[in-house]
Amino acid sequence: MDQIIATVRGFDGALVLAPAPGGDYPELAWGDAFFYYAPDGEVPRRVQPYGTVVTKDYPDDTASDLDPPGRWRVNVHVDRATFRDLTGEEPRGADRPLDHAAVDVVLPHPVYGALGWICVVNPAQRTTDTVLRLLRDAHEAARSRFARREGPEGR
Repeated sequence: MDQIIATVRGFDGALVLAPAPGGDYPELAWGDAFFYYAPDGEVPRRVQPYGTVVTKDYPDDTASDLDPPGRWRVNVHVDRATFRDLTGEEPRGADRPLDHAAVDVVLPHPVYGALGWICVVNPAQRTTDTVLRLLRDAHEAARSRFARREGPEGR
């Protein structure tokens, strides 16, 4: 997990939001990480993160069984073609039963798969390189969206 977060922190313009006790974020988010393209260092408004690391089950997201110690999951938003290449399915068609608690396997996100999110529980030898490549690609896509919103003059 630390390797993935450190790698994202090294991306040009990356902001890694890591809520902790005593901050402004709800306790449920403590210990997790949210990845944004934010060259000004401020959490973007009206923009979702392009990737996350979660360290526990959320009330509506328990299929990956993240509550036991040492379990965590990286989530990445990918384009439709990448989703199809990784899963063999269209994002909105990913409805076959899957073991979302399996480790080191790229799967559609158990809640947000239909929106183009993939996930890996405890990335290891089989998936770490893929996860890092996907995060790089998602970061570049977020950078491109930012540039389009700002316009050619950088406003």
